[in-house]
Amino acid sequence: MSMADHLKNSLSKSVGSRRNKFSLRLIDFATRSTACLLGFAAIVFLGSVERVYAQRIYTIGSLNTADQFADAFEGFKSRMTELGYKQGQNVRYDYHNSKGDVDVLKRAAQKLVDDKVNMIVTTSTTATVAAAKATVGTGIPVVFLSAGNPQKLVKNYSTSGSNLAGISSASLELTAKRFELLRELYPRAKRVAMPVDPKGVNYQGIMAEIQESAPKLGFVVSEIHVHNVADFANVAPSIASKSYDAIFTPADTLMTVGIEVLAQQAIKEKIPSVTSMLVNVKRGCLMTYASDYAALGKQGAVLVDKILKGAKPADLPIELPEKILLALNLKTAKAIGLKIPKEILLRADEAFE
Repeated sequence: MSMADHLKNSLSKSVGSRRNKFSLRLIDFATRSTACLLGFAAIVFLGSVERVYAQRIYTIGSLNTADQFADAFEGFKSRMTELGYKQGQNVRYDYHNSKGDVDVLKRAAQKLVDDKVNMIVTTSTTATVAAAKATVGTGIPVVFLSAGNPQKLVKNYSTSGSNLAGISSASLELTAKRFELLRELYPRAKRVAMPVDPKGVNYQGIMAEIQESAPKLGFVVSEIHVHNVADFANVAPSIASKSYDAIFTPADTLMTVGIEVLAQQAIKEKIPSVTSMLVNVKRGCLMTYASDYAALGKQGAVLVDKILKGAKPADLPIELPEKILLALNLKTAKAIGLKIPKEILLRADEAFE
């Protein structure tokens, strides 16, 4: 073999040996990389599964006493979504509406407790009282999205002293303002019919506010007792213009349920009707000065978020409404032949036609 051939064979063997070693190194590197990638993928997958299982789904019961309170709950859900609570993903809602039936309300409250919901939100003083009684000793937080008479529920505005927290609708406190507006709208009014449930949770508070404010403005307020929904058919016809100059419906769940009957009676008799809720003006009442229930619901969602993150209800002060609106029904004003003063129209936040 020539020197050239010998050198050629040596080079060939050397290159081949290095090529084989390089190939083995590539295979080893690829094997290790694949193992690392598979291991990383497994960690990511297991971590994702762990997070899915770790993500808690909260069940929030909603206790309501009339359709008119729905705005508060809708506002609540809307703000909860903004706060990161997605229905069906990390929160579920169990909605109940007793529609003025006390027995249905009690059963609904007890069912929520028996179902071991994480929290109950309410939209009226009446619903909150039922929830408070049902949750005694359970530790289930109750957040009232609106309560016209929070004094009935809590120790004081700084602390509930219990499992309750929430927002005051300030409805009782606004009684005097509503009578002032009635005086402006209808100066000759004196005799006012007030349908009310004498067994309602707000009754004592309502009467205290009426006795404090109405006489000072020259009004004589007559109570007309309503005990259940069926009573409205008999009570409404008794509210006639020959006996009364106006109707005032207070912060009373039963009156809220029967508001359309009362509003239509006022229109029939061509007398103004003043109500305690914004939504009731949409349903035919002439006027209100009241909190915005959708805004109350959004405000309440922030409290719920704090509690779900560990805050104790008793440590959260009772809040006041962020929005209070003057609302008028211009169609009703026209139907009863009432010309609304321009200065009141300019002050109105809502004017329904």
